[in-house]
Amino acid sequence: MELSNIPFLSTTDLSKLIQNKDISPVEATQAYLDRISNVDSDLNSYVTVCGEQALSQAKQAESDIASGKYIGPMHGIPVAVKDQFWTKGIQTTNGSTIHKGWIPDEDATVITNLKSNGAILLGKLNMSEYASGDAFHHPYGRPKNPWDLSRNPGTSSSGSGAATAACLCSTSLGEDTGGSIRGPASFCGLVGIRPSWGRVSRYGVFPASWSMDTVGPISRTTEDCAMTLKAIAGYDPKDPYTWNQPVPDYGSELTGDIRGVKIGVITERVDTEANDPEVRELVKTAISELGNAGAVINEISIPLIVHSAAISSTIISCDAAALTRKDLEQNLEQLDHNNQVRLLMGSIMPADAYLKAIKLRELLRRQILDALTKVDVLVMPTSSIPAPKIPEKAGVESKEEVLQGFKGRRSFTSPFNLANTPALSICCGFTSAILPVGLQIVGKPFAESTVFKVAYGYQSITDWHTQRPKI
Repeated sequence: MELSNIPFLSTTDLSKLIQNKDISPVEATQAYLDRISNVDSDLNSYVTVCGEQALSQAKQAESDIASGKYIGPMHGIPVAVKDQFWTKGIQTTNGSTIHKGWIPDEDATVITNLKSNGAILLGKLNMSEYASGDAFHHPYGRPKNPWDLSRNPGTSSSGSGAATAACLCSTSLGEDTGGSIRGPASFCGLVGIRPSWGRVSRYGVFPASWSMDTVGPISRTTEDCAMTLKAIAGYDPKDPYTWNQPVPDYGSELTGDIRGVKIGVITERVDTEANDPEVRELVKTAISELGNAGAVINEISIPLIVHSAAISSTIISCDAAALTRKDLEQNLEQLDHNNQVRLLMGSIMPADAYLKAIKLRELLRRQILDALTKVDVLVMPTSSIPAPKIPEKAGVESKEEVLQGFKGRRSFTSPFNLANTPALSICCGFTSAILPVGLQIVGKPFAESTVFKVAYGYQSITDWHTQRPKI
């Protein structure tokens, strides 16, 4: 196989070829580094490319595999991670000039886990400053959507979405507080999962909201996503919020058979005028296809879900303001304009507003968990719209624009970071403008296997995952 074709392989296929010694980790790594060099100037998906370190790791992986020391499916796989994760000896910026040049002296646990599984780190991916979905200015270049360079690749794991869709890494890691894995996955035509809160360690991850931050993979196929999550998940004594739960072999349960699986369609978020008409029709078609494959389709009502963005934004803004108080006091002028507004707002939020949001969060969580006692998974769009145009200026124009934001795409991802349930986005088609649309699949806490099962069942009867942007 020509080196230039390697990046277009799925992680699963590349893994088999590496295991069989048909492709070496060095060849795979060099192929990705060449593609990054040729393509990323148009996308700005990377902050740091670790060429020398990656090739050194690849040579070690090649030597180990040749001598019979094959570790497992991720051995020799070139990956990239959001620049929110500490990487020993490699700059970690959190998307901000405030941390430019900061080099951690240890790895985040997820990086340690990737390395222990033999993965090769290509580099650190671009992101919204401080993992905020509101940030306008990107000091390391504005990330662009490979399907349309004038459009947003999703926030805040912007580079993770752009790089994975453009085949500049085999699979990637993002972080999802209010939708920052699922949004880029939806806008870039990928599979991204926000695991259950506590499934993956957050040690060594710059925080945004202690009660919602979650690390997870963004990949090109369901199998790739399942493989990546398996590699990073598990209990970590360094993170007291991780659960000591067994991590299943997610890939072994991907049969494609979803006959009898009970799927709940959230009526408030599927057949609603809040959705772009093309998004609504593509999602409804996907649900019909799941039914045709043998799933049992039921309508489910979750009344509070329409208020989820307001609830989520209140809590996240207050949490983020508390976590960044030092920067608000000492480095305010270095922060992005939108982040200044968001964090200052969070710092003066009345305690009763925060308390009300926490109470409403619990009520919404109960509604979601109650719905999940009636069905195996819930489904709805990941976003009410396809990827929007990149904004041309910071700030907001009016109170109406702010209120509209609480009704739009944020209210589609935020219910499940509030409930701390696993939620996955998978591509379910393209608009007339050839922009991807995501179907969101939600499961019970720690039921990622069921979520993957349904996603793979859908992937098995469609070919959306095979489409590639022309870049």
